[in-house]
Amino acid sequence: MAARLGRWLGVAFGLCFVTGLLSHAAADPPSWFGWPSRPVNLYRMTQGVHVLAGIAAIPLLLAKLWSVYPRLFVRPPRRPGRLAGHLLERVSILVLVCAAFFELVTGLFNVAQSYPWRFFFPAAHYAVAWLAVGALLVHVGVKLPVIRAALADPLDRQPVPGRRAFLRTAAGTATVAVLATAGGTVPWLRRVSALAWSSGTGPQGVPVNRTAAAAGIVVPAGWHLEVVWTGGRRRLDLADLTALPQRTGRLPIACVEGWSAVADWTGVPVADLLAAVGAPTGRPVRVSSLESAGLYATSTLPAAHVRDPLTLLALRVNGEVLAPDHGYPCRIIAPSRPGVLQTKWVSRLEVLG
Repeated sequence: MAARLGRWLGVAFGLCFVTGLLSHAAADPPSWFGWPSRPVNLYRMTQGVHVLAGIAAIPLLLAKLWSVYPRLFVRPPRRPGRLAGHLLERVSILVLVCAAFFELVTGLFNVAQSYPWRFFFPAAHYAVAWLAVGALLVHVGVKLPVIRAALADPLDRQPVPGRRAFLRTAAGTATVAVLATAGGTVPWLRRVSALAWSSGTGPQGVPVNRTAAAAGIVVPAGWHLEVVWTGGRRRLDLADLTALPQRTGRLPIACVEGWSAVADWTGVPVADLLAAVGAPTGRPVRVSSLESAGLYATSTLPAAHVRDPLTLLALRVNGEVLAPDHGYPCRIIAPSRPGVLQTKWVSRLEVLG
């Protein structure tokens, strides 16, 4: 029974780890990595899978620990040859259990947007994920002969009552937990997801994590967008941006907490805007916000996203002028980008390189 639970838990942890690496690479890419702009729902799917796999892992982890906890208190063998392997197994289990609880508990607090700690969640979550996976690989390596024998052994060979019922309960609980929260990222499940971390509602039909009031945004009366590149500079006011050819794209906005929503965004493609002012169009662009003190007051659009015609300096959402909470007077909306990098209240575009 423990081996079968471990297999399910391994799948959930594996999905969490792989999609977590992708999320980290999308939000903070190394120099050698390029996160693609297509398909437009790529980040939405990977981050949704990441969070939902973590939700499923919670009841599976508790069931797994319940099934093996008597073994955790077995005295170590006296023979030196077996003692080293026993100690390695126990250390790996200790690290694995602590790291797994840390990941799942902090992940739950993150989707609830509650941070009762002083460390930076993304960095800590990413670092501890490597500890968890390393400990998991050591544990599986040590126990592999036992795992193989257990999985090959029919569950009902020994008449221990309740095994199948317990497995069904664990699987059913994990399924219910996923269905109860999946509405945050799967729109057609929104009505049955009583515990979804986002209802899908907000100003103009799109949820908001950080409001204009929380960011301390006051749009100056003489607001203008500054476009800067090597050898040139141009200022455009809102009337100038509105006069440029507009494009509407149906694009998702997806956040690290796992929620996502799709809307019709209208604005000027960033590549077209750069071309209109005579700036280079094939280079990364640093985007600066009127919010000067936030962690994500600036972001960098990779060259691939700059070239994508669906990367917009958006002025409208769902046919309406952007509400202050959505980034008025303009914001970035790009395909397959983490929500924290879809910079709001844009004041400056700087072409890099």
